[in-house]
This record gives sequence, C-alpha cells and structure tokens, in this order.
Amino acid sequence: MKSLAGIKGVIFDLDGTLVESALDFSQIKQELGCPCDVDLLDFVADITHPPLRDRANQIILAHETQDATNAKALPHMHELLSSIEQLSLPSAIVTRNSKAATATKLRQNNINLELVLTRECYPAKPAPDALLAIATTWDLDPASLIYVGDYLYDIQAAKNAGMKSVFINHNKQPDYQSQADFIVNDLLQLQHAIMASNS
Repeated sequence: MKSLAGIKGVIFDLDGTLVESALDFSQIKQELGCPCDVDLLDFVADITHPPLRDRANQIILAHETQDATNAKALPHMHELLSSIEQLSLPSAIVTRNSKAATATKLRQNNINLELVLTRECYPAKPAPDALLAIATTWDLDPASLIYVGDYLYDIQAAKNAGMKSVFINHNKQPDYQSQADFIVNDLLQLQHAIMASNS
C-alpha cells in the first residue's frame, strides 16, 4: 500500500466503514418503486408530489431506524480512532444516513466525534459539499485529507472534493475499487498504515 504520510485529517463514512449495516437497498427500492439503477435519494428528491415524497422518506427512515438499533462497531474501530487522536489528527464523519439513525449508531457504539454531517446537512455523496465544508472548518487543504469509505460513492465524493480516497474492501474485489487512491482490507490495516506513515 502507498504511504499515507503527510495527511492532516481523516474523514470517515459511517455504514460499512465504522459500523455494520444490514440495510437492504434492493428491498427499499422495491417498496418505493425505485428502479434498480437509480440512486435512492435522487429518486425520492425527484418526487414532485409532497405527500408521496414525505411517505417515501418515512419508509427510508423506518428502515434506517431498524438498522441503527442493530448496528455494531466494526472490528478495530475504536483502536483506529484512538490512534488518529494520538497523532493529533482531526477526524469527522460524512454519511448519507439520516441524522436520527446516525445519532443512534454513534451513541450505541460510543463514537464521540464532534463533527458529523448527515444528508440533512449538505447534498448527499457523491457530491463533495460536506467534505469541502469540513476542510473549510478545519482550515486545511482538501488535498491533505483522506476520506475513508466502503462504496463507489465514497471514492467519487473524495475525488470530487480533491481529497485522497481510501477504500475498505472487506476482502472483496468490486471492479470500482481500482478508482481509489488507497485500498485496505479492514480498519486494522488502515490503522497500521496511518501509524506507520505518520508516527
């Protein structure tokens, strides 16, 4: 793996990156009548009839709430966050999750990051707005930050923001992982890479 030397901050995705998620997006799309190849949040945003849009959001939120109650920290998550804190690197979360589901997952898994942005805060990934807002808050060049995630949107959001992307593949090999700047199998490998490059 290439070196992560010189990074000034770390931003994380939440689901599948720091905590488990069992959201069944195929089922949610089926309930909403959303085509398989259309982004779920884009589909809902394009619903022009407010009551139908509200109902669609309620369905998504119900699934997210159920998922949040069962979400457990992924292995080595707390050790990774502690290592980043020891290096005095700022850290934050940017997620497509709702604010309510995110709060539940953070509380249940004792994740205490001050800066957490959900889809209510800025346009959802792969839009770069939330990532760029964090760079501005930290007064850091986006190019000095890494965004860590487990899906194509995370890689795209990082690139759109001018940040380095770190893809966690969980020992799977999706075609799109080649678009990432860095690839790790899990949080332990990421922890070792950050510590080795910045100690």
